[in-house]
Amino acid sequence: MHVTQYTSWLLFELTSRKRRNAAEQEAIDLLTLLIEQYENEKYPVPDAEPADVLRFLLEQNGLSQKDLVPELGAESTVSLVLAGKRKLTGDHIARLSKRFSVSPAVFFQS
Repeated sequence: MHVTQYTSWLLFELTSRKRRNAAEQEAIDLLTLLIEQYENEKYPVPDAEPADVLRFLLEQNGLSQKDLVPELGAESTVSLVLAGKRKLTGDHIARLSKRFSVSPAVFFQS
């Protein structure tokens, strides 16, 4: 097992426990910090406008504007967001990050 796989597995094991002692919680905090630092170094989130990110995700997933109506509320809202004329709300970001399984950070303006 590779070190990064073991670290992720260990974090999963610790966070899966119903009850944790102080040492286990400290280990969770440390592992979370180490994994976050590793991911930021190895897989940095590029600077991009939220509309660009959304267009990329649509293209990569073979979706059209209409497919985002459940997350954004109306096709006109989707059009405005993709045109950069309307900003995403916190609720939009939460829904989009869940739908596409991406960090909410990718939708925040740089």
